[in-house]
Amino acid sequence: MDWEYHPVRFAADHAPELPLTYMTNGAWSGHRRFAYDLVRFAKPRLIAELGTLYGTSFFSFCQAVKDGNLPARCFAVDTWQGDPHTGYYGGDHIYEAVQTVTLREFPGIGYLVRSNFDQALAGFPDGSVDLLHIDGYHTYEAVLHDYTTWYPKLAENGIVLFHDIVVRLGDFGVYRLWERLSEHPHLEFPHSNGLGVLFPKGCPPAFRAVLEHKDELVAHYIHGT
Repeated sequence: MDWEYHPVRFAADHAPELPLTYMTNGAWSGHRRFAYDLVRFAKPRLIAELGTLYGTSFFSFCQAVKDGNLPARCFAVDTWQGDPHTGYYGGDHIYEAVQTVTLREFPGIGYLVRSNFDQALAGFPDGSVDLLHIDGYHTYEAVLHDYTTWYPKLAENGIVLFHDIVVRLGDFGVYRLWERLSEHPHLEFPHSNGLGVLFPKGCPPAFRAVLEHKDELVAHYIHGT
């Protein structure tokens, strides 16, 4: 397995515009190092994220592109208005904070698309997205809709990330969709609300070797070694 565990310094952790707790102790924080290493390994040309909030995951992708000097672009799609699960933000302060950090730390790499997910579809050609991260409204119906509508945008051998695959509170339903889709080659991380890594359009040879060692990989990121 050629996977590499990189040392990393996340610029977002030192951005005064962002709340440090979201970066280091938020629901997505436990997956940042995996996301960084994933991008360094897979070398995607185009990354699209559906649901960003303060950018914990988005800035992890951007950091990997920057540090690896990769010819990739990262797009964050969000209204920055909130939803019933995250709560409603009230005003533009979160969007403006994420935009400020993106422009300062990741020019030419990170781009914010302020719209709902359906409206953003037209900006992405079919088969163009190498890495798709779905982390919007978390009901079963919503995440199924996001996956179904964005599936044509995914490239051959493309990767889809689903957050919150172990959350079973209230009307969270990502776990139900994950159970349906996990017939495809996949990885899953049970910590930090769960992260599913899916290969629904084929799994390239380099990742087949990774999947053969997935228990070792998952254990590494769970224990943070």
